[in-house]
Amino acid sequence: ILFQVLFSIQATCQDRTAQIVPGSIWRDTQGNAINAHGGGILYYSHTYYWFGEIKSGLTTRVSRVSSWEDFRVAAGGVSCYSSKDLVHWQFLGIALKPDTTNPLHDLHTSKVIERPKVIYNAHTHQFVMWMHIDQDDYGYARSGVAVSKTPQGPYQYLGSFRPNSQMARDMTLFKDDDGKAYLIYASEDNKTMQVCLLTDDYLSPTKTFSRILINQNREAPAIFKYEHQYYLITSKTTGWSPNMALYAKAEQIMGTWTIYGNPCEGLDADSSFRSQVTFVCKIEGKANDFVFMADRWNKLDLADSKYLWLRLQVIKGRPVVNWESAWSPDAGDNAKK
Repeated sequence: ILFQVLFSIQATCQDRTAQIVPGSIWRDTQGNAINAHGGGILYYSHTYYWFGEIKSGLTTRVSRVSSWEDFRVAAGGVSCYSSKDLVHWQFLGIALKPDTTNPLHDLHTSKVIERPKVIYNAHTHQFVMWMHIDQDDYGYARSGVAVSKTPQGPYQYLGSFRPNSQMARDMTLFKDDDGKAYLIYASEDNKTMQVCLLTDDYLSPTKTFSRILINQNREAPAIFKYEHQYYLITSKTTGWSPNMALYAKAEQIMGTWTIYGNPCEGLDADSSFRSQVTFVCKIEGKANDFVFMADRWNKLDLADSKYLWLRLQVIKGRPVVNWESAWSPDAGDNAKK
């Protein structure tokens, strides 16, 4: 009987540790708080790799910027964590280190390094990271690129671009089923989104691009594909303050995107559960289960910002995110299409 009780307690503890608790402090396998904000997921060789902004130290406000609350911390580079189950994460190190000596360098701690995303190029055998590169007043508005031979890095920084001379701020990457890759970014002072086809090596923008969500003032793009349809979730432009997400849908990634409503449902859905989306990750082995990845920003102490991950399913052609106080990526996948 004692053995059965101990086994039951152990199983209960294991069940709890195998759950995602949205908005809580999330620790890695060494017990340290995970530091990977504005992040994205790469799935490679049966392993999930989580890349994100390292935010630590004192939060300050850029005094010369009065049009919005420009709070920031010194750029800390990009971290990398790995997991087999999307719950337990091992810290692999700093994938892309900041520059601490040259104030003119894109990666200097005085600059902005945000929303890193990584995809793998099967032809060049390189892992390619794109990110938003900016000055502290966000006037630079460029996309930076770096490469590595291994998913965890270290990544070699190659430089930054304004794709087709267009402003580029919040961004994401998307690799399609045919191997083509696209950079999706907020442009024209965040008034539009743009979708830009990358070169075959994924290292440069091509001249093939499309302006979408024109005059909609959207940022924080997160794109995914389900049953031959493309879905793009974005937020409004309210600085660090949360707002209601909207989703758009297209049959072709470079085609016409139609804007629909809020994918979030329930209490606090009008503020995306008090968060801002950063990425949508497919749960491997599940037909209709994704992770809605978001950040719950603490603008006065950015290092104290939390992660809000929730299950996303496509129901009758609409992405749906409901609040769950705790959930397991192993469960679910029962939603009706």
